[in-house]
Amino acid sequence: MNTVLDQIKFEQGLIPAIVQDVSSKEVLMMAYMNREALEKTVSTGETWFYSRSRGRLWRKGETSGNVQKVTEIRYDCDEDTLLVLVEAAGPACHTGHNSCFYRNLQGVEIEPRRFDPDEVYGSESGAILNELQEVIRGRYKERPDGSYTTYLFNQGIDKILKKVGEESAEVIIAAKNPDQGELIYEISDLIYHLLVLMVEKDVRLADVFKELRGRR
Repeated sequence: MNTVLDQIKFEQGLIPAIVQDVSSKEVLMMAYMNREALEKTVSTGETWFYSRSRGRLWRKGETSGNVQKVTEIRYDCDEDTLLVLVEAAGPACHTGHNSCFYRNLQGVEIEPRRFDPDEVYGSESGAILNELQEVIRGRYKERPDGSYTTYLFNQGIDKILKKVGEESAEVIIAAKNPDQGELIYEISDLIYHLLVLMVEKDVRLADVFKELRGRR
């Protein structure tokens, strides 16, 4: 039996989906869906997309908690673009801006950064790891010039593993010294490089947390 979904035109298996806040009408982001992502969006009531860089489905907010509850999905006159109206639980952009479209062509930010992890989660909350991994994942996808994270990804897995090894050694050395501040600094470096490794190997914090819960 044919459905409306059968009318949707997927170009090479994908269709662009524009996400808009149902109340403010602000355009939040644009991502791609394949047929499975669209079906999961319809069935779950939350936005799912297809990552071209990672080659898999992903649910908006699966690590950050900034899920998008779908209120309506529309398609255009050519049947090759979707408009997804949502109620957003938090910023759409991994940078912390409410919308991914926060800059003009002059590079000027027209919208202030609205997400402060210390304010939302508390400065000592482990949930900051989710925010940091989202930022690193954004660097993996966009590769902005001048970013150290971009440098690591461009150098590849061997460089990343070397840095993890170096930072592990520095944690051990710092732990032998009385300065707790130095140890905290080196542990932070190690955690960052581990998160870079996780993004490179497509391992999510949720997977690690699930493993840890199983060991409890």
